[in-house]
Amino acid sequence: MYLTMFLSSVGFSIVIMSVWPYLQKIDPTADASFLGWIIASYSIGQMVASPLFGLWSNYRPRREPLVVSIAISVAANCLYAYVHVPHSHNKYYMLTARALMGFGAGNVAVVRSYIAGATSLTERTSAMANTSACQAVGFILGPVFQTCFTLIGEEGVTWKFLCLQLNMYTTPVLFGALLGVINIILIFAIFREHRVDDMGQQYNSINSDGEGSDVLDQNTEGNIDHVAVVALNILFFVILFVFAVFETIATPLTMDMYSWTRKEAVFYNGIILSVIGIESVIVFMVVKTLSKKTGERAILHAGLLTVLVGFFILLPWGKKLPNIEWQEIKNNSIPRTAPSEMLAPFWSLPELQLPSNHTAEPVGCPITQSWCLNTPMIYLAQYISSDVLIGLGYPVCNVMSYTLYSKVLGPKPQGVYMGWLTASGSGARILGPVFVSQVYTHLGPRWAFSLICGVVVVSLLLLEIVYKRLIAFSVRYGRMQEENCLESTSKE
Repeated sequence: MYLTMFLSSVGFSIVIMSVWPYLQKIDPTADASFLGWIIASYSIGQMVASPLFGLWSNYRPRREPLVVSIAISVAANCLYAYVHVPHSHNKYYMLTARALMGFGAGNVAVVRSYIAGATSLTERTSAMANTSACQAVGFILGPVFQTCFTLIGEEGVTWKFLCLQLNMYTTPVLFGALLGVINIILIFAIFREHRVDDMGQQYNSINSDGEGSDVLDQNTEGNIDHVAVVALNILFFVILFVFAVFETIATPLTMDMYSWTRKEAVFYNGIILSVIGIESVIVFMVVKTLSKKTGERAILHAGLLTVLVGFFILLPWGKKLPNIEWQEIKNNSIPRTAPSEMLAPFWSLPELQLPSNHTAEPVGCPITQSWCLNTPMIYLAQYISSDVLIGLGYPVCNVMSYTLYSKVLGPKPQGVYMGWLTASGSGARILGPVFVSQVYTHLGPRWAFSLICGVVVVSLLLLEIVYKRLIAFSVRYGRMQEENCLESTSKE
């Protein structure tokens, strides 16, 4: 299950830094707004699939939805490698490939529900942290793989008999397809199911393919606190929303602010996000110990505050304006400090219009984005500091929300509920890229990141309102003392 979570994460992140330059390469008609739909299509597929796979796993052996979902991901990766072949509408083929990849990633709900049912309350935080750590490692190694594959270059090698180009854009997804095949083999060879209640007592085995739903006992009696469930879904939505914004905007933002080429943006962001991913894994390991002293709720609160500070730092504060795309081509990256210095040469130098057969890649902030003329640039130190803080706060919020959610649900089969939680996160991944691509393109980073800060503040208020309701199912019904699960392990 850890491996399946890892591979699902790799499938998303291995191309996230290269989607934009690849999209520009295969279909020049695609703009930054369409990039938002490309990124969101993955989450649309996952949002649709998660409740379906979760329901499937409640009534059938989990091996079935796992194998089917991974096979879909493998096929989607292969399709992505061929989106350059058609002579037109290439961007829509990429959209379809990413949507199918997301549909295959609906198995995250199956993985989480299995882990929730296979652990006791005292084991749950550690297991969820390990699961999220595997997911984070996938996010780390995905950009690392992408960064390594940039050495192949944009042209790479062409296998004409397969109509396949092996380059920095297609090789990563083919590697992801290979990992998916290995995952399917291991699920058949190794995976066996078992289930325990909140105290760790074993339920009847459901290993055989002919058996269906889990066997329940009197410990599952009681009503789930749906107010807490809804609140955690909203909080998880916000957490994934802000992280999706962070992921989506990295490449366009750095290309606009620092005049990086497509290849440079993929390479440098891959390195930055890989380092942040390593930070996240360390955070997951620390969280397992820290939660025993402070409890999951307090750590979730601290994580949201850290994310808020991270986006606040990312607001444009200085006076220097970013280099304009056409000026970069003509004047070889002459820095600007005021709009007036740019407007005069813009109107007096009509020869800046490049011939249609030019080969130089334009860099800098596109003149079509009007905010480039009056919005200060975000300095590299700001960007990296924000990365560090978001890389600290996001993993904390992620693992704590999953842990609290599974404990609130209790010992009942959690496939459908985990499906809805995953779907809420997927919905955030849909709206996040669309939101940031539209607001960033038309209004600029100041509006985009200010609105994100407002969303996080509202989520902190919600957490305060429902704070006392976020307790384990067994504690709520008096079957266990609170010191045995949430905050009390500090007494150990």
